[in-house]
Amino acid sequence: MTPDDWTQTLTAGPLLAIAAGAVALLLLLIIKVRLHAFVALILVSLLTAVAAGLPAGGIVDVLLDGFGSTLAAVALLVGLGAMLGRLVETSGGATVLTDVLIARFGERRAPLALGIASLLFGFPIFFDAGLVVMLPIVFAVARRLGGSVLLYGLPVAGAFSVMHVFVPPHPGPVAASEFLGANVGIVLIVGLLAAIPTWYVTAYLFGRFAGRRFELPVPEILGRADDAQTANPPRFGAVVGILLLPLLLIFANTGLETAASAGWVDADSGVVAVAGLIGSTPVALLVTVLVAAWVLGRRRGIEGTALEKTLDSALGPVASVILITGAGGMFGGVLRATGIGDALADVLGDLGLPVIVAGFLIAAVLRVAQGSATVALTTAAGLVAPAVAAGGYGSVELAAIVVAVAAGSVVLSHVNDSGFWLVGRFFDMDVRTTLRTWTVMETGIGVMGFAIAWLVFAVA
Repeated sequence: MTPDDWTQTLTAGPLLAIAAGAVALLLLLIIKVRLHAFVALILVSLLTAVAAGLPAGGIVDVLLDGFGSTLAAVALLVGLGAMLGRLVETSGGATVLTDVLIARFGERRAPLALGIASLLFGFPIFFDAGLVVMLPIVFAVARRLGGSVLLYGLPVAGAFSVMHVFVPPHPGPVAASEFLGANVGIVLIVGLLAAIPTWYVTAYLFGRFAGRRFELPVPEILGRADDAQTANPPRFGAVVGILLLPLLLIFANTGLETAASAGWVDADSGVVAVAGLIGSTPVALLVTVLVAAWVLGRRRGIEGTALEKTLDSALGPVASVILITGAGGMFGGVLRATGIGDALADVLGDLGLPVIVAGFLIAAVLRVAQGSATVALTTAAGLVAPAVAAGGYGSVELAAIVVAVAAGSVVLSHVNDSGFWLVGRFFDMDVRTTLRTWTVMETGIGVMGFAIAWLVFAVA
């Protein structure tokens, strides 16, 4: 029997116990036993699949599907992003940007400036791609000014998170808008109303607090600029242009897709097709790496073996990030395949809560149960769609419901979320510290975003 032919017979109670036990065992193995996270995630994924009753003949396929689907989304972005980051860092480009940033905004406002820049970049670019593009700048500022890397890193990570969760054209809020019949333009406005103050409180202010409480040095994952490079740094405009290039390519693709959906341009035209190819995130990053290799490498006399070694040296440090992130996706995939999230959502859906509250809580339960924010958001939107359709809500109320469901999908990021491992490993945090920083920040984003959405819903 394969997982496709199999039906879960366990009720919500045993499934909840299995999920809780799996998370507890994983934390025990990593924190207390000190088992490597990659091995621990594979082991717990296997045990969870067996305990939940998945057919033995299909367990390995479920594990590989969860692992492979996560790597398909993450490996290219992290690998190419790391190469770009290594070129920007070792060429002295990050130092150039840091000098300009500090000169214009001052040392005290550097975390705020980094966060605002990330909010702007976060419009067209996905969370993980945006984070890896900004990392060399974050690390360079942290080295220059001192203090914990979290002081600068959390405002940046939080900025990409709120934009990815709340604001179209990112896939989660767009899909939820389709499910619930909301106007994407109004969702964009309500999403920004939720995203900006939420970022300021839960990412910027919390980042200042976490930076004082957790003294974390700047990781060496992207290397350092050597003396020969910093003596001949690239121009400020060249570095900014390279960092903006993937954002512009992705934004052009997104804009044309939106125009095609609205009927403003022909969706089958060659221009839209080519823009879709070049503006896809992996291809946009590939183009940017090639341009960076020329501008930051060959034009400045770094070529041949030296350039090849620079690019190759970027992949070793991020191999652990990629594999652990993939294993986190494997764990989440097992939890989805066993039906744990669906069973809990069904129970919650029968409680008779107001639709905006039910949407938030169902998305939150799905997020905690299986890890993926996008899966939690789209599934919860589908579950509450009949109640929303029967409610006769106005356009602003519908947009507020979409944002509330999106808020639920981001809370309590933990060990079954690939993003948890991505951020934790890039900032060189152990599991305990990641739970006390990243998980707290994501939960704050969800709770405050929901409060704003509920306020908008109440006054609409």
